[in-house]
Parts: sequence; structure tokens; C-alpha cells
Amino acid sequence: MKLPESFYNPISIAGALMAIVTLLLMGALLAAMSLFGSASSYVGLFIFIILPIFLVIGLLLIPVGVIRRKRQIKKGADESDFTRRMVIDLNNHKHRNAILLFAAGSVVFLFLTGIGSYEAFHYTESTEFCGLLCHRVMEPEYVTYQNSSHARVACVECHVGEGADWFVKSKLSGLYQVYAVVTDIYPRPIPTPVHNLRPARETCERCHWPNKFYSYRIHTEKHFLTDEANSEWNIHLKMKTGPEYSSMGLTEGIHWHINPDIRIEYISDDEKRESIPWVRAINLAEGDTVIYKDINSFVEDSVIAEAEIRVMDCIDCHNRPSHQYLSPRAFTDLMIASGSVPASLPEIKRVAMEILNQQYSTSDSADHAIEAGIAGFYAENYPELTDDQKNEVKAAIKALQKGYSENIFPEMKASWDAYPNHIGHFEFQGCFRCHNGTHADNADNRISRDCNICHTIILQGGPETESVALANESLEFIHPNDIGEAWKEFSCAECHRYMY
Repeated sequence: MKLPESFYNPISIAGALMAIVTLLLMGALLAAMSLFGSASSYVGLFIFIILPIFLVIGLLLIPVGVIRRKRQIKKGADESDFTRRMVIDLNNHKHRNAILLFAAGSVVFLFLTGIGSYEAFHYTESTEFCGLLCHRVMEPEYVTYQNSSHARVACVECHVGEGADWFVKSKLSGLYQVYAVVTDIYPRPIPTPVHNLRPARETCERCHWPNKFYSYRIHTEKHFLTDEANSEWNIHLKMKTGPEYSSMGLTEGIHWHINPDIRIEYISDDEKRESIPWVRAINLAEGDTVIYKDINSFVEDSVIAEAEIRVMDCIDCHNRPSHQYLSPRAFTDLMIASGSVPASLPEIKRVAMEILNQQYSTSDSADHAIEAGIAGFYAENYPELTDDQKNEVKAAIKALQKGYSENIFPEMKASWDAYPNHIGHFEFQGCFRCHNGTHADNADNRISRDCNICHTIILQGGPETESVALANESLEFIHPNDIGEAWKEFSCAECHRYMY
């Protein structure tokens, strides 16, 4: 097939070859993915993002070479000759072939561009793209996401949501993130909260419908003490997520905070929103407004006046709904309860806490420390262990290594301690950020610190010493270790943030 003379130049031929080779490579990779099923996340990156760039460059080189060649011809020809060359004559088979080739190529290119753009859009919206492409950076978030209750919800459902405006915002934000990864200037750990995250009412509430009211529910916990017997301590709570009867709506309970007739606003004086010196409660139905200030706060009124006022929503309590990092105490208790760490091993809880709460530079060094520490402890202090118990020691080592790898990431400095969890009040202030008894209005009315507002204890104690409340009654909290009345004077996190 003959083409116009201007096509036959090094630039156009190189562009055509680049486009053809790229197209063939894309086709081969797509065929391989179809035949062999799922592939690496990097294959998708090449097919839908990198290779199309080379395809477009190759196609652009063709007209660039043609134009450059025409200019060269023009320099060596008179005006009449050049004008004659610019005429498109369909009777000329060279011109006809060029037009037909251009038209066919354009149709094919537009078709492939449509498919590629569609696939590229879906690929960049996939969990695989978000979690695996920048593996080292996103490993902590991706691993904890896979172990969360939202593991089957795509990342973009929460981080982007519906609509073109937030899609564009997320991609523009992603440009700097790509730059930060390439130049290795990203922070470790990745800071939270994400301040430009879409409002919860536009993401969370698409599934968690706020008008579906929930009544009380039972929450059970199983803990193990750090004594020789790894003594079990159980506690069952009646959680007042909503009112006693669902028909009462959001008139009381924990979810009263999102009552559409109530608006809670607050100011935080730290980036992680762990300290809240100022709260404003607005009753939209009655028009009443009450301002509470922390009497122990040293934040000046002038600073509060200029601070950002945030409207409380789901994320202010449920701030780690899909990326929860469990503390060593929490995941060790879960593993002992499940049997993966045998409770029959003497002092296993205490030994595990001493090892797991140390700082390690890499995950490998942590694995070695867990294995050496536990094996060494039992070899030195319990040499009489039977062969069966020695197998239990190996099982405990393997389970604790797994628990560590799923919750603590030394390379990224990501762990439970780096990311506060505002649900509850055990290892972080959580509810006590406001409900600490020190937030008062002008009449000295205070935001209550009474635990029974949110939950009541209906069972607590060891397997043989459990106390059970009568119907519609509650038990007073008993600390597993005798600390007197100290638990009434201090928040749980003041001790348990760094203790077992």
C-alpha cells in the first residue's frame, strides 16, 4: 500500500512502529490476563495507564514527522509545487490510501481509547490499585482494611464516593501523593485524620441509614490477666447505642449525637482531635444553645475564637472503621480466647506483653525477637514442659508473629499507638474527650462522666466468680486488680495506654 511521500520519514515510521508494538503488547497482556485469571496489580498499571501513554506518543509522532517532512519539501520546492502537493485528490491512490488508513486508524484508536479509558477508570478505582500499587506506603492500611468489617467495601466508596466533583478532587490529590512516593518524601506514619475526607453523611450514611434506629445490644469481652494462670476475666455490657425501644428514635443513647434535631459542634486543639476544650450543643427544634468549656484547659479564648469549629458526625467516634490497629493487649487476648495462643502455657500473656510492647526497627527483627523471647523464656523458666506443651509454645510464637504483622508495621511507624481509636475509652480518651466531667457551662452544669449513660455492666468476673445483674439492673464496675476507687478518679487510658 502506497502512502504519501511525506509519511516516509524516520519520525513517522518510528511513531508507527511504537504504536503497533504497544498495541500488540497491550493485546498480549490482556489475552494473558483473560487466560490465566487475575494478575499482579502492576500488570493493570502497564495495560491501562503506562502503555496507553506510549501508544498516544507513537500516534502523535506520525503527524509530527509528516509536518516536518512537508516543511523540508517546501524549502526545496517553489510555491506552485507546494500548493499542488497540499491538494487532496481522491483519484490519486496514494491520497486515497492515506485517507482510508487514517479513517480506519482513527476509528480503531477511538474504540480502543473508549475501552482503555473505561478500564483505566475502573482500575484506578479498584481496591487492588489503592492497596497494592504503592505497597510499602499503603501496606498498613491495606492489611488492616482486609481484617476489618468493611473488607468487601471498595476503598473509593468511603474515600471518594459518588459524583464527578469528588472524583476529580481525589485524582488531583493523588498527583501529589504519587510525587511524594516517587521522591520518597512521604511521612511515616501517614498522618490522620484525613482533613479533606468527604463528609460521613455522603459516604457512611449511604449504607448506615441514620433513620434506622437501633435499640440496646449486648457486647461481650474476654480478657486475660498477666498472672501465671493467664486468668480469664469476662465482662458483658448492655450498650445503649439507641433507646431501649427502637420506636423511640434517637431520643437517647449513644447515637443521640446524630439526632437530626441536635447539632453538636466542637473545637480541638490538636491535629489528632484527642483534646477537645470547647463544645457547643444546639437544640435545633427548640432553639436552645449551650456552650461547654473544659475548666482544666489552658487554651485562651482568643485562640478558640479563631479556631475551626467542626460539626460532630459518625467519624468523630468511629474514626477507624476500616483501618483499626489493635494493641498487643487486644490482639493477644483475642488469640488466647480463640485458642491460637494456648492459655495453658504459664505466663504467656505477661511474656507476650513484654516482648510485643518493645520497639523494633523492622518486621523481621520483631519476628526474631518474638521467637527468641518466648522460646528462651520457657527454656529457662519451665524446662520441664512436655513435648505437647513445646508444640504449644511453637503455636503461640506463630500466632503472635501473625498478630504483630497484622497490627504493627515498624517500617512505616504505623501501629495502634500512632493512630488513636476514639471508640470507647480503654487505651485512648475516646468518649472522655468530652465526657470527662470537666466540661462545664456558665451555670457549672457539666457534660456527664457517668458510664451508665452509654452502657451498663450485666456480667463481670472470672469463670467461677462471675457476678450477674438482675433484669433491668446493672453492676458496679470491679477492676480485676484491686486498685481501690482509683478507677473513678482517673480515665482508663491514663493507665492502659501503656500498661497491660
